[in-house]
Amino acid sequence: MIVWLEKYKKKQAYRHTPAFILLFLAMDDLYGAALLNTLQRELPCYHTDSAVIYRSLQELEEDGSVSSYWETDIPGPAKKWYKITDKGLKKLVEFKDDIEMRMKNLEFFLDSYKKLSK
Repeated sequence: MIVWLEKYKKKQAYRHTPAFILLFLAMDDLYGAALLNTLQRELPCYHTDSAVIYRSLQELEEDGSVSSYWETDIPGPAKKWYKITDKGLKKLVEFKDDIEMRMKNLEFFLDSYKKLSK
């Protein structure tokens, strides 16, 4: 792969991690490891790790997009669960709008590229 493209892809790799986190939390409350497993299962081509997930969760919690609570009633270690807030639902709409715009731009690129190949 071209070196500059590899650096660009690395830089952009986690841009939408908060969007995916909010999407999955809109479906159900999750703890960190369950969220990582869900991301890996549902998005097999989206490579991330627990550090990125927990850093993103911390930022989302600090800005009020998610809240957390501890579950201590089950056997084993306590788990910190996350849930989306009203602010997080509004942010999820903003992510949706941004992703739709990016998809239109990418579709334009692919359509234009196909025309070059003919």
